[in-house]
Amino acid sequence: MSQSVNQSSQEMDTATPVSRKKKVSRERWVAAGITLPFFSLFAAFQIIPLIWIVVNSFIYDEEWALDNYLEILDSAFLQQAFWNSIVLSFMASLFAMIIGTMGAYSLRHVNTRLRDFILSFNNMASNFAGVPLAFAFVIILGFNGAITLLLKSIGWLDDFNLYSLSGLIVIYTYFQIPLALLLLYPAFDAIQKDWEEAAILMGASRAQFWRKVGIPVISPAILGTFIILLANAMGAYATVYALTSGNYNVLTIRIASMVSGDVFLDPNLAAAVSVLLVLLLALVTAVNEWLLKRSYHAK
Repeated sequence: MSQSVNQSSQEMDTATPVSRKKKVSRERWVAAGITLPFFSLFAAFQIIPLIWIVVNSFIYDEEWALDNYLEILDSAFLQQAFWNSIVLSFMASLFAMIIGTMGAYSLRHVNTRLRDFILSFNNMASNFAGVPLAFAFVIILGFNGAITLLLKSIGWLDDFNLYSLSGLIVIYTYFQIPLALLLLYPAFDAIQKDWEEAAILMGASRAQFWRKVGIPVISPAILGTFIILLANAMGAYATVYALTSGNYNVLTIRIASMVSGDVFLDPNLAAAVSVLLVLLLALVTAVNEWLLKRSYHAK
């Protein structure tokens, strides 16, 4: 009797790993089937267009060549578009990150009702971009805008031009602030309130606490937010087009004009510009990852 029981238990022990492997394999196939629609959409709208752009960037007069990239290097107009896009995106992202960081820190010290209201309003404001935002700024800060005329009447504003680089930095910063606040607000959860109290009890000032503890803790989130803001600004098109009617020289305007324009129609050159833009953002992301690794090792 005992021998039969031991034999049956041994059979169960040998069968259990096999059944577990089958169960794990079945769960993996189910998970793969669930994620298949996502990867299909990702490939259709991300991978395949990127491959198409890279391939067509090397086609010049229906032949394989590097002439598109050589033309970019020889064109002062396209180089100006790169420079304007970099300066505009960098400055707007920097200002938005600074304002968003201060806003996220301030929200940690207000009452819950006001905090919820500001976050709800921020979620709504993050969707206010593109053409409506450009028209709103024209009404407010245009040459005959309400705030422009008011500031000029009291002598606080002389030569502000909404349609110049400074004006575009203002409008880009505005629509980037809600995104920066949404990304940076959870980062302050990593800073415990007890840390600051302990630092003060040990004789450290508040500035020393933030310089030695606070900022290093949230620096990965700040760097990551800056990269997202930079990419968001570099790819913005509707706002700058509606504001300047396509007359300001930035990369997105140039790419659109070469794809859909009647005079400067050159989709292969547009593909080359797009590849360089992707490489530029990839370089910035790689630098960000390197800085993050250094910050983690320093900790």
